[in-house]
Amino acid sequence: MAKSIEKWQFGDFQTPENLAREVVRALRLNHKISPEVIIEPSCGKGAFIRAALNEFKNSKIIGLDINGKYLRELKSTISNYPNAENVTIYETDFFRTNWTSLIPESSGYILILGNPPWVTSSELSILNSQNLPSKSNFQNRRGIAAITGSGNFDISEWMLLQHIEWLLKREGTIALLCKYSVARKVIRQVKKKSGNRFLSYVYLIDAKTYFGASVEACFFVLSTNANSSSDCKVYEDLKAREISYSIGERDGLILRDVAKYEKWKHLLGQDLRYVWRSGIKHDCSKVMELEQLNETLFLNGMGEKFHLEKTYLYPLLKSSDIGNGRTDNYRKLVLVTQKSVGDDTSIIQDEAPRTWQYLLEHDKYLKARKSSVYKNKPPYSIFGVGLYSFKSWKIAISGLYKRLNFCLIGPLDEKSVMFDDTVNFLSFGTEEEAKFIFSLVTSDLSLEFLDSMIFWDEKRPITIDILKRLSLKAVARELGVIESYLQWTECVQINSNGQLEMGFAEQSFYYKI
Repeated sequence: MAKSIEKWQFGDFQTPENLAREVVRALRLNHKISPEVIIEPSCGKGAFIRAALNEFKNSKIIGLDINGKYLRELKSTISNYPNAENVTIYETDFFRTNWTSLIPESSGYILILGNPPWVTSSELSILNSQNLPSKSNFQNRRGIAAITGSGNFDISEWMLLQHIEWLLKREGTIALLCKYSVARKVIRQVKKKSGNRFLSYVYLIDAKTYFGASVEACFFVLSTNANSSSDCKVYEDLKAREISYSIGERDGLILRDVAKYEKWKHLLGQDLRYVWRSGIKHDCSKVMELEQLNETLFLNGMGEKFHLEKTYLYPLLKSSDIGNGRTDNYRKLVLVTQKSVGDDTSIIQDEAPRTWQYLLEHDKYLKARKSSVYKNKPPYSIFGVGLYSFKSWKIAISGLYKRLNFCLIGPLDEKSVMFDDTVNFLSFGTEEEAKFIFSLVTSDLSLEFLDSMIFWDEKRPITIDILKRLSLKAVARELGVIESYLQWTECVQINSNGQLEMGFAEQSFYYKI
């Protein structure tokens, strides 16, 4: 256990020899650099130093690490290299090294190479580790203000921003293995601080294969050979010699694929009638989600059986159901205590007394919900519910799955289907309208437009913020069905007083004029 904890607190994932060789070869072939000095600030057992000795035979190499055992192994493995005298090794702690005195001693074009720790500050705090940057220095350094207020940050992000400081007044390249998410954060920081001084490149790598880590990772390159473009060029892998796409900023949006976005950016806009929503939030699945055993008997998440009315029970489809297209039936029902947020829940006592008794018996679990949204609300309140929740037809997509898999969903057992809060959806009063909008949302041009803005490595890549950027009206115009779209958006509605009115308020019934 002690060994694994030590590995964790130092983010110790030693780079495989074959990966180090591919990385250094990509630098030489794709970026044509010829560094006078190579610095590896956390060199470990030295895979990158050995690769650099082979590819950059005349470069001066400086390797530093906190682990003396690793450094002794490194010295032994390079002793037979004909250019081993080019290597200088220091046993030192990155966070306590006087880099300002070390870097000026090095002249010429600098390559900062390596694999910084893949660990966060919060993980180190859990271990009470001392292997952390000085918080006072961290808060006072230029160029990292956007992350100093956070309680958690990647150590590699902090280190990358230090490397950038080293190259603000000299020429060089930073080339490191890191999480893909860290690379994107640093790209934004660099643009804010230095404009277009640095060109950026990302090579996607399979972290599971190389490190046994389930994380989206990359080889990240920042070079001072700047030009007018601030877009980050992305290669599919280290062997690729042509870029696949470019990450960039347009119209105030951070985009995964600039070219795709430019092709379809005329689809950008919002629809007043078709509003994307999230599913129900209740934060107590063991009580609020149940399996049906027979007509009146239900089983909750604690293995308890209760006879309940069906009045407040609705079919539930979760993110995994939507993501995998399992929408023709359901495994569980959800207890929906309100029609709209803030509704009085005491009416359940009269309308469904057994359900009310069930809630009373599980009062302590529902009161223990930690989210502040339940404070000063009626007992047994839920969120993410409204008149839209009870419409018969819906278009839904999981926010968690890494594909644009939209599902068209109608009633199940003659009741409206509900979703959990990781599902995003549109709702409709009729099947005909739902099918028409579904044809727009799932068109090739819509999918390509949305894909251009989605970073698939995010924990929840598909968000309402992204979905609502797609103008269904613009899509309809592009597909030549704008008249049909306008027919649906100009529907006459019946309000709660039984009167006809025009507008986009969410009602239960729509009639075409």
